[in-house]
Amino acid sequence: MGKGVDMSTRRVVAILGAGGALGGSISARLASEADTDLVLSDMSEDSLGSTLGALAGAAGSVETMVADVTVQADVDAVVARAVERFGRLDVVIGNAGVLSPNGRIHNLDDEDWDRAFRVNVMGSVHVVKSAVGAMRSNGGGSIVLTASVAGMTAWSHAGPYCVTKAGIIELAKVAAVEYAKDRIRVNCVCPGTFRSAIHEGLPDEALDAIAVKHPLGLGSAGDVAGAYAYLASDASRWTTGSAIVVDGGYTAP
Repeated sequence: MGKGVDMSTRRVVAILGAGGALGGSISARLASEADTDLVLSDMSEDSLGSTLGALAGAAGSVETMVADVTVQADVDAVVARAVERFGRLDVVIGNAGVLSPNGRIHNLDDEDWDRAFRVNVMGSVHVVKSAVGAMRSNGGGSIVLTASVAGMTAWSHAGPYCVTKAGIIELAKVAAVEYAKDRIRVNCVCPGTFRSAIHEGLPDEALDAIAVKHPLGLGSAGDVAGAYAYLASDASRWTTGSAIVVDGGYTAP
């Protein structure tokens, strides 16, 4: 940013889990919007580098750092970087997540469940706690978590993933109620299946079987990013405690 820019007119966004297909698309969407400065973090430096490399046309400043959402101190550091660098924090997006092993409940061990809870649920809890600490003194803000349609339906052989994504939906609702008086909005996005790196190597017939369950077919991460942009904007100022579904019609039947 150049000298003389009024920081109070700018929007400061921190994104945890900025790597990967969805994190990269969210970052690119928000980076393209005027008067927006970003702090991007991810557990993988390589993944974060790929996202940063696609932001050559960013409208504002972009800071990056490696962080693990399972560690509260790491999440606190991301929030602190935003406040120290830009003087405020308006939006925090918690997008870090992990899939669970493919298996029925009786075949999954405790570590499979523990890892899903540490990353998906406690990672989101850490995001909320850190964001609230910065936003309460700032007069409010918007927290956006990433859930899934898996948290609203039942996927066989994916118990830890479904249960923890359902937990994120409920966390957003509880936090929305608790912090409404602080003018902090808390919502989550529930994507359906979109093409990403996890589908590489799958045969066409496997993808076809997934796509047929989505009336509009499989989308892309870019098709989901708009929901985050809405929740990060003032257009959603009367939206809180919501689970916004972007799934190509998967949950419609």
